Amino acid sequence: MVEENTDAPHWDAVEEATELLHEERYHDALENLRDVIKLNKKNPYAFYFLGVALFEVGELAPARDAYRACLTLAPTHLGARVAMCHVMRSLGELRDALREGMEALSQAPGDGDALHAVGLVYYARGDLVAARRYLEAFLGTNPEYEVGHEVKMLLATFGDEPRSPELDLS
Repeated sequence: MVEENTDAPHWDAVEEATELLHEERYHDALENLRDVIKLNKKNPYAFYFLGVALFEVGELAPARDAYRACLTLAPTHLGARVAMCHVMRSLGELRDALREGMEALSQAPGDGDALHAVGLVYYARGDLVAARRYLEAFLGTNPEYEVGHEVKMLLATFGDEPRSPELDLS
């Protein structure tokens, strides 16, 4: 993702911001992360967590842009790619969201977060067959109870839509 000799300082620079995010002090985290980025515009973690904070305060387009900046610096940052998929879906940018989600799956086949994101994009597109396929594959990754329950409830709304063949994740 990032060269070893720069990775530790990048993490150290965002430590306070991650604590603020954990405390749900999103506006404070935004201020902190903007300061971090002023000092080092090549810190992918600063842009990733900036995206997280922006998303939490409802600034979706700027969140997308922050995730994009992260991916420019660290193209294999899986969390940023999955988050960007979710944000693009929320913005109605479904084709781009699907592209990002599929890229995440090509990086990490079978990754639960990526399967979930792609399934939700297909659902937003109205493709219930594909949505079911990816969301059921997501459930097969043994997700946390809450999100797994939400997906099960969503799938229950599909009714008698045809079931997809097993998703080959190999």
